[in-house]
Amino acid sequence: MISLNVNEAKANLSKYLSAVEAGETVVICRRNIPIAELRAVPPPVVKAPRPFGLSVDKGVPIPDSFFEELPEDLLRAFSGHDD
Repeated sequence: MISLNVNEAKANLSKYLSAVEAGETVVICRRNIPIAELRAVPPPVVKAPRPFGLSVDKGVPIPDSFFEELPEDLLRAFSGHDD
């Protein structure tokens, strides 16, 4: 663990961020009294994309009309052309 005062943290922030990335914890002090702790955040959880068709065997009906083209007036409304 690294302890340092605010001025040192401001002057060498990149250096201490590198230390944090390497697993170090940095305690920032004001007049030698700890006020903040700098530590790495856990990496984001990357989830696999959801597959299509999860409800195929659940009995959720999809009517054939779902796959038909939309009427022209509705398409114009979605594209911002409200003629």
